[in-house]
Amino acid sequence: MKEGFVVWFTGLPASGKTTLAKALEAELKRRGVEPVQRLDGDIVRQDLTRDLGFSKEDRDENIRRVAFVAGLLAKNGVAVLCAFVSPYREARRMARMKCPNFVEVYCRASLSALIERDPKGLYRKALAGEIKNFTGIDDPYEEPENPEVICDTDREAVEESLGKVLRYLEERGLIPEKAVTRNALRVTSNAPSPSSSSRVTRHASPILPHGGTLVELVVTGREREALAREAEDLPGITLDPYYVREFYCLATGVYSPLSGFMGEKAYRSVVESMRLPDGTVWPLPIVLPVEPGVAERLRPGGAAALVDGAGRLLGILEDVEVFAREPGWEAEHVFRTVSLDHPGVARLFSEPRTLVGGRVRALELPDPGFPEIARTPREVREEIARRGWETVAAFQTRNPLHRAHEYLLRCALEVCDALLLSPLMGETKPGDLPAGVRLRTYRALLDNYFPEDRVLIAAFPANMRYAGPREAIFHALCRKNFGATHFIVGRDHAGVGDFYGPYEAQEIFDRFAPDELGIVPLKFRPAFWCKRCGGMATEKTCPHPESERVSLSGTALREMLRRGEVPPPEVTRPEVARILIEAIGGGGR
Repeated sequence: MKEGFVVWFTGLPASGKTTLAKALEAELKRRGVEPVQRLDGDIVRQDLTRDLGFSKEDRDENIRRVAFVAGLLAKNGVAVLCAFVSPYREARRMARMKCPNFVEVYCRASLSALIERDPKGLYRKALAGEIKNFTGIDDPYEEPENPEVICDTDREAVEESLGKVLRYLEERGLIPEKAVTRNALRVTSNAPSPSSSSRVTRHASPILPHGGTLVELVVTGREREALAREAEDLPGITLDPYYVREFYCLATGVYSPLSGFMGEKAYRSVVESMRLPDGTVWPLPIVLPVEPGVAERLRPGGAAALVDGAGRLLGILEDVEVFAREPGWEAEHVFRTVSLDHPGVARLFSEPRTLVGGRVRALELPDPGFPEIARTPREVREEIARRGWETVAAFQTRNPLHRAHEYLLRCALEVCDALLLSPLMGETKPGDLPAGVRLRTYRALLDNYFPEDRVLIAAFPANMRYAGPREAIFHALCRKNFGATHFIVGRDHAGVGDFYGPYEAQEIFDRFAPDELGIVPLKFRPAFWCKRCGGMATEKTCPHPESERVSLSGTALREMLRRGEVPPPEVTRPEVARILIEAIGGGGR
C-alpha cells in the first residue's frame, strides 16, 4: 500500500487556508492523485470536535484529534489536506510527529488585509470587544518557525500560492509532475517524511531502486534547525558503531524502501516470510535494540534523539514503537541455527532484548570512512547515468580478490556494460582481513588488470551478518538501490563455516519471481587455473581432473603469506600478494 501525505495549512482567520486547500484538492484530483481528503473546521465540527470550545486546551485537543485522523488516513495512502488556524506551535509540532510526510504551509497575510477581506466581519467585532479570545486580536497566533512553504496570500493570487505548494510536493516526489512521464515516481509505503532534503529521488540509473523509490532521509535547512532544537528535550538513544552504520544505510537509501528501524509488525513479517507487511521482498530485519532503562524513557508514538558514542546528534526517531525481541525464534529463521559459533547468532544473543522502531529523520550523516570510495546510492546512480551504462554487474566482497574472483568479474564484464565493485566496509567477524588492507588489494587489481572506463568501485557501508542465503538476497537488493542490474553470486555467498550448503545462496533466488527482486543473479561455480586448459575455468567449462588444477585452500594460502612466500601467479596476482604479505606478516591495518 502506498503511503500518502498531509498538507497542513495554518494561518490567521481569513488568510485563505480553505480557499488554497480547495484549489489544491481540485488540482490533485485533476492529476489523478487519489484518494484526496480535505479536512477543515466546517467538516470536522459536525462530528469530530462538536464538543470543543475555544480555550487553549480545547484548541489543542481539536488539533490533536484532527492530526490523529489525518495520520491514519495518510498511513493508508490518502492525500490529506488540513486547513486550520492551529495557532500554537507545540500543537502543530505534535501534528507533524503523528503524520507521515507532513508539509506545513503558512498562509501569511497582514492584519489590515485580513480585516479588509473578512467575509463575516469577525475581526471588526473582535476589535470592538464583541467577540472574546479571537486569534490575532486578543488571543495569540504563534507563527511557524520553519514551514515547508510560505504563501503571502495578501499579495499573491490563488494560482501563484497554489503553484508554490505544488512545486514543493513535486520536488519531494509526493505527487507526479504536471507532465507525467514513464518514469514518474510514486510514494511508497516506506517513503520518508519530507523535508528540505529527505526525498524520493528521480532515477538516473536504468533500474529503479527496490520498492520503486530511493528513500533518502537527510533533513537540511530550516527543518533541520527546528528538529535539532526539538531534540534537546527528547530522550536519547546512543548508537554504537554497528548501529551508526545501520543509521547511515537508512539515511542514504542503501536500505530502500525502508524509512526507519522496523516496528514489530515489519520485524515479524520479515523474519517469518522474508517480506515486508505490504509483500515487498526484504530478507533481513533492520532493528534497533536498546537497554530496558533506555526503553523506559521512551513514549510510544513519541520521538527520541539518536546520538553517537561521542554524544553527537545524528537524527530523530519518530513515531516510536517499543517491543520485545525473540532471539531464539529470530536466529532459527534468519540464520537457521542457534549455535553461538555462528558470529551472527553470537551478536544477536549478546544484544538487549528490547527493540525500538520508528521513522528516521537524519540531521547529520556519520562519517562512513574510506572517503575515496564512499559514495551514496544516489551518487553511484548519477555516475552510472553519466557514463551511459545500461547494464551493471555488482560484486560483493569482504575478502581480497584472487584470480578466481578476477575470473568471475571478467565473465560478468563480457555480458554487462560495466562492473560495480562493492566491497563491504562495515563490521566483519574477528579474523577477517581489515578493510584498509582489502582496499589496497582492490586498487592494485583494478589499476593493473581492468579497463578503467568500465569499472566503478563504491563502498558498501553495511555490516556483515553471515546469514548465507538470506544475506545473498539482501546484498542483491541493496546493490539494486545503487543502480546495479545484475548481481554476482558465487559459492557459499555470505556464509561462514559449514552452516550453509555451498550453493544455497544461489538457489534461494529461484524462490522469487524475477520481477519481485528486479535484479538478475549471475550464478558462478568456483573458478581455478587449469594447467591443461592453460587458463581460468570452472567445472562447467573444464573437463580435466583436479590434479590438473592449480589451487590452494584458504588456510594454505594464509600460511604461505604469513611465511612471506608469494603464491603462484595462477592463484594470486603478485601485486596483491605483496600487499597481503606485508599485512599478514606485519600485522597490517
